[in-house]
Amino acid sequence: MIASNATNQYMRNKILTASPAELTLMLYDGCIKFCNIAIRDIQSKNLSGAHTNIMKAERIINEFRSTLNHKYPVAKDFDNVYIYLERRMVEANIAKDPEILSECVEHLRTMRDTWVEVMKSQGGAASKR
Repeated sequence: MIASNATNQYMRNKILTASPAELTLMLYDGCIKFCNIAIRDIQSKNLSGAHTNIMKAERIINEFRSTLNHKYPVAKDFDNVYIYLERRMVEANIAKDPEILSECVEHLRTMRDTWVEVMKSQGGAASKR
């Protein structure tokens, strides 16, 4: 119980002190994590767990979409990718298809890795995988 409270406090402080760039990185990491957990859940026939974790990943994608700044033309491109990922996650959830989720993870890793490079080029801290 004490270790759990300490871990929760650490994570809370990490989030509260993170820059917007670091928060974005955490969201990418979380989305990838939830997709991977859903893949394992599907493989172990834990369909309820798979649904829960796919929904968590979808909520992160929704957060990305809602925070896009559409005054920049590139926002439309990101929105299209997020719409695609969201649609594929819905399809994966309906079919409980780990292959579709693996595809989503590939796209998310590419986006995450690109974000890390942007952070490095801007002088921001990028955490290790």
